[in-house]
Amino acid sequence: MTTTLPETFEIGGALGPIRGDIYRDTDAKGGVILCHGFKGFARWGFFPHLGRRIAVAGMNAIVFDFSGSGIGEDRESATEEERFRNNTFSAELSDLDNVITFARKENLVGARHGLFGHSRGGGVAILRAATDPYVGALVTWAAISNVRRWKKAESDEWRRRGYADIENSRTGQVLKLGTDLLDDVERNGSGSLDIEAAAKKITAPWLIFHGSEDETVGQEEAKRLYEWSGHAKLNILEGNHGFGARHPLLDVSPALEQATAETVLFFSANLLV
Repeated sequence: MTTTLPETFEIGGALGPIRGDIYRDTDAKGGVILCHGFKGFARWGFFPHLGRRIAVAGMNAIVFDFSGSGIGEDRESATEEERFRNNTFSAELSDLDNVITFARKENLVGARHGLFGHSRGGGVAILRAATDPYVGALVTWAAISNVRRWKKAESDEWRRRGYADIENSRTGQVLKLGTDLLDDVERNGSGSLDIEAAAKKITAPWLIFHGSEDETVGQEEAKRLYEWSGHAKLNILEGNHGFGARHPLLDVSPALEQATAETVLFFSANLLV
C-alpha cells in the first residue's frame, strides 16, 4: 500500500542537516534515492510527482535537500545562505553517502538500490554509481557531463571578488557562492569528480533522458555520457531542462509524462526482480 503523504526525515550532512521526504510503499521490495540539481530542492516541480509514481509502482522513493542547497526548514525558501555559499560537489557526494546509509539502516532499499539525478544531481549520481556496487539501476535527466561549468575569465573574477552572484530565476533572489567550489573542482576534477571516468566505469543499467531544447545543459552532454558508457540507453525528448515542469507543478507535459513513466518502468524492471 502506498502512503498518501511523504514521511519527513532529518540526518546529518556535510554542511548541516539533510532534510528529506520518503514516499513509501509499505510492501516495497526496492527503493530509489533521488538527487536534485543546482538551485533545486526535494520538493521542486516534478520531484514529488516522480516520488509518488515510484511509490505507486511498489518501491520507496527517498528525496532530500543537499545540506548545501540553501533550502531552510520550510523546505521551500533559500534561507541558509552560508551553507549555499560553502557548497561543493564533494559535499554533495558525502551527503548522498549519508542518505544511502540511512536508507539501508531503515530498510528503505533492497539489496540493490536505484539512483536518480537531475542536472547537477545527475552528475553526482553518476559519480556515486561508478563506485557503489549496490546500485542496481541509474536514471539521469539533463545530467551534466563535467564539473567545470565556467570559463577562466569567470573563475578569475570569481576569485577576485571571493564569490559569484547566483540568481534564482524563479524568485529573483541572489545568493553568493564562495570559492570552495572552485577549489574542490581544481583539486578533484581529474580524480573523484571526473564524470567521464566515472561514466566509463558504471556497470549498472543506465537510462539517460535529455531535452532537445535544454537551455541549461546542452543535449551534447547527454550524448557524451551515452558514448562514454557504452551500454546506457539514451532518449532525447522534445522539451527544456525540466521537460516543461514548473514550480509548483500544475500540469504534466507529454515529455515529462514520458520521462516519468519510462523511468518508473526502468527502476521496476531492474530492482523488483
